[in-house]
Amino acid sequence: MSDKHVDELSGVETTGHEWDGIRELNNPMPRWWVWTFYATILWAVGYAIAYPSIPMIRDTTKGLLGFSSRAELKQDIDQASLAQTKFRDLVAAKTVQEIDADQDLREFAIAGGASAFKVNCAPCHGSGATGGPGFPNLNDDDWLWGGDLNAIQQTIAHGIRFDADTDTHISEMPAFRDILEPTQVREVAAYVWSLTNAPRDPAMADAGKQVFLDNCVACHGEDAKGKPDMGAPNLADAIWLKGKGEDAIARQIVEPKHGVMPAWSARLGDTTVKELTVFVHSLGGGK
Repeated sequence: MSDKHVDELSGVETTGHEWDGIRELNNPMPRWWVWTFYATILWAVGYAIAYPSIPMIRDTTKGLLGFSSRAELKQDIDQASLAQTKFRDLVAAKTVQEIDADQDLREFAIAGGASAFKVNCAPCHGSGATGGPGFPNLNDDDWLWGGDLNAIQQTIAHGIRFDADTDTHISEMPAFRDILEPTQVREVAAYVWSLTNAPRDPAMADAGKQVFLDNCVACHGEDAKGKPDMGAPNLADAIWLKGKGEDAIARQIVEPKHGVMPAWSARLGDTTVKELTVFVHSLGGGK
């Protein structure tokens, strides 16, 4: 006599498990599901044989097909590099003006320049090229050494006050501590600030205009809009690199700060410098 229990309502044998009077029916799995399960096991075995999958002590099994994701990635990179060779050769052979005039070549140069910028220039100028205290914003129209393609290329290639490059930009604002009286420093600072903002003392700003004409126009010009060929900034555009306000201007007059930018030509090569030039020019501030 069988001791197995059969459910009275369904007529199906139970498994013998019971929870609070509830018994589990011993229904068989659907045949299609069982065969699918067996198929997945066979697939897994076949996959483990065909592809690298089983970890060993120092490595993994290589698989009969010899597949390698690293080798596949390297092949993709090599193909991409080969496709880029034609464009890079054209960039190397053409001037920045010719590159900028060719739409396809310009797009390629901007993409390459953007990549090079993130690696080499973003630490100082920021990932968005907006600069920061002491580091110029490359998106605006304020260019110390000129914002056309040739000027940008020269600056990137040879740097600013970079002693290791004989063609680097060189200019230094003299310290006026021993040239101007303290009152004159405050006056000319007030005048410079008054070009774009309301000074604290209009009378002092008026007096500072003459101090400016006597001491500053040689570099900054009579209109105070600067001279790019000398690296003298425009003082009438409300863009301040070393700090804004009359006190900050006075400190710069008395003890000027001079930034240094490395020359990138020797490190990156002329082709990448051209790509950077086109990219920076494309940000919107280039002239």
